[in-house]
Amino acid sequence: MTTNLQPEHRYQVIKAASYAQSQDPKRKLWLLSPLAPIIGWAMYLGVKDQQGFDLKNTIAAWSGSLFTYGFIPALDVVIGKDSDNLPEPVFKALQTDAYYQKIAHAFIPLNYIALFIAAHQFTHRQLPWYNKLGLAITTGIGSGIAINTAHELGHKNDKLNRTLARVSLAPSAYGHFAIEHNYGHHRWVATPEDPASSRYNESFWQFLPRTVIGGLRSAIAIERRRLARRNKGFWHKDNELLQGWAITAGLYAALYQLNGKKVLPFIAIQALYGFSLLESVNYLEHYGLLRQKDSQGRYEPTHPEHSWNSNNTVTNLFLYQLQRHSDHHAHPNRPYQVLRHFDESPQLPSGYASMIVPAYIPPLWFAIMNKRVVAHYKGDMSKINKHDKPLSPRMQKATNLIRKGLDWLG
Repeated sequence: MTTNLQPEHRYQVIKAASYAQSQDPKRKLWLLSPLAPIIGWAMYLGVKDQQGFDLKNTIAAWSGSLFTYGFIPALDVVIGKDSDNLPEPVFKALQTDAYYQKIAHAFIPLNYIALFIAAHQFTHRQLPWYNKLGLAITTGIGSGIAINTAHELGHKNDKLNRTLARVSLAPSAYGHFAIEHNYGHHRWVATPEDPASSRYNESFWQFLPRTVIGGLRSAIAIERRRLARRNKGFWHKDNELLQGWAITAGLYAALYQLNGKKVLPFIAIQALYGFSLLESVNYLEHYGLLRQKDSQGRYEPTHPEHSWNSNNTVTNLFLYQLQRHSDHHAHPNRPYQVLRHFDESPQLPSGYASMIVPAYIPPLWFAIMNKRVVAHYKGDMSKINKHDKPLSPRMQKATNLIRKGLDWLG
């Protein structure tokens, strides 16, 4: 990058980059993300043949769930939030620092190794069904985080990163995400037209089939149009959907060849859990938020107030600052290390990792989030992206009871 500069200018560039690196307090902490699969290796290899109940074995098998839904939320509470933005000189230098992209690249092979270790343990160890399930779900969490890695790389313009994004999506069989997210979700976010934007009073369990099926249909339509503009058919070798699915087929074939038919439940569970974890995060990110239409019936541009954000430090370190989602939608190609906080963005009560479990429990979710959506729009229900059906009387009653309990707890 600096080879064509005069020596004195090259020195200035290197000095500025060195200064910026010293001003990034999270520089080494970003290594936590690719470190996670390495921790997974140790936990997977710790799973042994089991006769009867074995607490250590069960903890090892379910380590991903304990880590994601227990340890990370606890650290979010202890360590707290970070709403600081990088100063402008540091921002400009870090934006092109290859160190951060290498971290995202490193996650992919490390996660693949974890996947193959877990598949071997699942098929070759004598385990009770609940520990086999835990092992597959723990692997699925890694596959879900791999989708987030693909999200970061898929927004790059070069062929290498876009190919690596498809490789990262292969374990969860979610290769279409790179197309639908970039060209569908980013266009229609926070509107009823977007299958990945959840609606007020829509439960996660109603949202899940809508976003999975709708996202796949959208990706196919987008890729058909892209290929048609180039006078190519859907089954052409340049179809990026087919390329992604081919990588998945090759990966699954390798797992089957190494482990036999006993690996099939493992493959299915980890893939299903992996992409459902991604969709649970989608559910959090835009719940009830709506871009308004102008006098000509066109949606306004996407603004910071169209994404739910969180500055919880630990979850952001593991998710490449995905929680600074408003800045991502404003600048899709902006790398994770320089994403910014906006005061006008609506804030979740806690980090994504802490909010996933409430999202699985509809009355708890509605009790926590509905009042926040209404407050965000100052009580104007016409500005909310609403589900087409109101809550049932039973669901409304359960939601009201939980809300009263939460209010009493403060």
